[in-house]
Amino acid sequence: MKDNYYAVIFTSIRTSEDQGYRLMSEEMEKLAKIQPGYLGFESAKEEIGISISYWENLESIAKWKANLEHLVAQDKGKNEWYKWYKVRICLVEREYEFIAPI
Repeated sequence: MKDNYYAVIFTSIRTSEDQGYRLMSEEMEKLAKIQPGYLGFESAKEEIGISISYWENLESIAKWKANLEHLVAQDKGKNEWYKWYKVRICLVEREYEFIAPI
C-alpha cells in the first residue's frame, strides 16, 4: 500500500446466532473490492471482531457507506448480528512491515 490512505476499523461483538451473517460478510467483502478507492481488507473474528478496510480517501469511504447493498447489511447488523459495534476512520500516514527470512 501507499502512504497517506485511510483505514476504517470496525470493532464488534456479535450475537450468538449466524442468521445469514457469514454469507453477507463474504458478499460485502466482494462488493467492497470493486468500489472505487478500495485498497484492501483485514479481519480477525473471535470474541471481539475486528475488520479493517483500506481506502484512498474519505469520499471513497462515504460512497461505500452509502452503497445500497451495504446499507442492507448495515441494517441487518443493527437488528440481527451485533450486540455492539464501533467504527473508527483513521488517516494512515506511514506504514512498514517485517517479513522473516526463509
